[in-house]
Amino acid sequence: MAASRDPRVQLAHHLLGAVDIAVDPALPPRAVRLVAGDGRQFIAKQHAERDRYAGELHAYEAWVTHLTGHTPELVGRDDATRTLLLTALAGDRADTVAPGSPEEELAHHEAGHLLGKLHRATAMPQGGAVGASLAERFQRWIDRAVRADLLGAAEENLLKHHAVILGVSHMDSAICHLDYQPRNWLLGDTFGIYDFEHMRRDARVRDFARLEFRRWQAAPHLRTAFFDGYGRSPNDTERRLLESFGAIEAATALVKGHQENDAALSAHGRTVLSRLT
Repeated sequence: MAASRDPRVQLAHHLLGAVDIAVDPALPPRAVRLVAGDGRQFIAKQHAERDRYAGELHAYEAWVTHLTGHTPELVGRDDATRTLLLTALAGDRADTVAPGSPEEELAHHEAGHLLGKLHRATAMPQGGAVGASLAERFQRWIDRAVRADLLGAAEENLLKHHAVILGVSHMDSAICHLDYQPRNWLLGDTFGIYDFEHMRRDARVRDFARLEFRRWQAAPHLRTAFFDGYGRSPNDTERRLLESFGAIEAATALVKGHQENDAALSAHGRTVLSRLT
């Protein structure tokens, strides 16, 4: 009876008829796997925040078409409950493959290829507006970290230095995933990606930051495989910009880790910050 009141199940029932819930521990709590009477599988996802719901809905309506065949398809939505019904991709999450295995290297190559396709289809020339906007948002994260007493004076100055760099930098933009990492990739008959709630136009190089600071520094061969798939490696200017995007990664991880009492995320922020210093 509880499941029947679940807006995710209700949306699926309205669009598909009777459905069964399939246990899937790999999914986050706000998503559920559903099986229709004909055996087809779907994911119903309810957002807690309206902005995240609107962002992911817009991504499916405007940008995911550039990646047809590699992403879920939007089946239906319920704006009142912020719920999306999506087709389920077949495959295993890329973060479950053995570290150092050929499968892991292949996943990074395919991820680079697909991201390169999205970036090339949506690229815009260099300009100062992207950097200025990023610097403004970054400064707000720095301010939040300072108010929470998460930064020493030298660390605060370092982050502010990177905010200045971003503010005066001209950089090309593209539609970016902004949470591009193995937990959001699927390995199956075709390589798949999902989770588009952060997707927006942003500095193109920023889409590499989570991989650079969460995976590649410990496994540089994966960086090589990724950019082989992407089509080119960052140039010297882009590599320097990537350091500044690492500063954003550090600040956001520290603040979110503190707010959510997530020790692992806080530790990641400290690790990135120490690398930058």
